[in-house]
Amino acid sequence: ISIVVVACPCSLGLAIPTALTVGVGQAAKYGILIKDGQTIEVSDKVNSVLMDKTGTITEGKPALSNIINYSDRDDEEILKILRSIEQYSQHPLSSALFNNENRDSFELYDVEDFENISGMGVVGIVNGVKYFIGNRKLLNEKDVPLNDKVSGDLKKQESDMKTSVVLASDENVLAIASVEDNIKENSAKAIDSLNKMGIETSMISGDNKKTSHIVAEKVGIKNVIAEVVPQEKLDYVKKLQNEGDIVAFIGDGINDAPSLTKSDVGIAIGTGTDVAIESGDMILINGDLINAVAGLQLSKKVMSRVKLNLFWAFIYNVLLIPIAAGILIPWNIVFRPEYSAFAMALSSVTVITLSLLLKRYTPEILKEEE
Repeated sequence: ISIVVVACPCSLGLAIPTALTVGVGQAAKYGILIKDGQTIEVSDKVNSVLMDKTGTITEGKPALSNIINYSDRDDEEILKILRSIEQYSQHPLSSALFNNENRDSFELYDVEDFENISGMGVVGIVNGVKYFIGNRKLLNEKDVPLNDKVSGDLKKQESDMKTSVVLASDENVLAIASVEDNIKENSAKAIDSLNKMGIETSMISGDNKKTSHIVAEKVGIKNVIAEVVPQEKLDYVKKLQNEGDIVAFIGDGINDAPSLTKSDVGIAIGTGTDVAIESGDMILINGDLINAVAGLQLSKKVMSRVKLNLFWAFIYNVLLIPIAAGILIPWNIVFRPEYSAFAMALSSVTVITLSLLLKRYTPEILKEEE
C-alpha cells in the first residue's frame, strides 16, 4: 500500500499547469494578456524579435505636418480629396489627415471604386477623376512618373523623419502630404533590454528606407528591412524560422496580421486594430514595448519554475519509492502507509507553493520603472 500511495504522480501532474496558470495570471496583472500556457513555453526560447515601426515603435498617432502642392488647386481642395479617399482606409496614416478626429465631422466628396492596395496605398475615383494615394511602389505600379522636383522633395521629407504619401492622378503628381509620428517614450529602453538579453532585434516596415533607418538608429536597432508589403514581412518571418530562429513578431496593424499568426509568438499592440489583436498570442494592453520585454522575462521565469517543480517531483519519487518498498527494513525502519500519504500530500503542496511564489516575481524591466 505504501508503494502505491508514494508512487502516485500527483506532484508531476501539478508541476507544469500550476506554474503556467500562475504565470498567465501574473502577466495579466502587468497588462499583458497571454492566450495560453503554450505561449509562455515558446516565449522562453525566443531569440529573434521582429517589430513593425508605425504604432509599435512609434506612437501610431501621426499628425499632418505639411502639404507640398504642385497643382493649380488650393491646399484645402487637395486635403479634401485626400480625406475623401482615405476615409475608407484603416492605416494609421489616414488618421493623420483627419487630425485624429471623427471622420464623420468632415465634409467629403463621394468616392467610387475605392481600392486598398496592401503595402502601397489606396485608389479611388472622385468627380470622375481617378486618384492614387500612396508610396513610390504604388506610383511605379500605376506608371505615374516622378520628376526630379518631386523625388527631391520626398527625400527632403524623409531626411526630416517624416512619412509622405503622394497624391497623383493618371497623368501626374498633384501633391505630397507629410506626416510625423513620434517615437514612444520607452521604445529605446525596451529594445536595449532585448539586446542585453541576447535577443536579435529587427525592424520591418512598409515605410521608406530613409525614415525607417533614422527611427531604427534612434532606438538602437541595427537590422532594418524597409519598403516591404505584408507578404514580404511574412516571407521574412519564414526565412528566420527556416534558419532555426524562434521568432516573436510585434505589430499593431491589419498588415501585420499574417506575420503575427505565422511567427512563433505573435505579440499584438493592444491599441492597434482588432485583426492584429485577434492574431496575437500575447497582447500588450497599453501598447508599451516595455511590456513585451516584461512578457518575455516573465516567460523565462515561469519556465525556470516549471523545471524546479519537475525536479522536486522527480526527486520525491526517486527517493521515496525505494523507501516505501522496504529498503530501510534492515534498520527496522518501516515506511507505513500513513507516512506515504503525508509525503505524497507534502510533495503536491510543495509544488503548488513553488508555483504560487511566482506571484511575488516582478520582471526586471518593470523593477527599473519603479
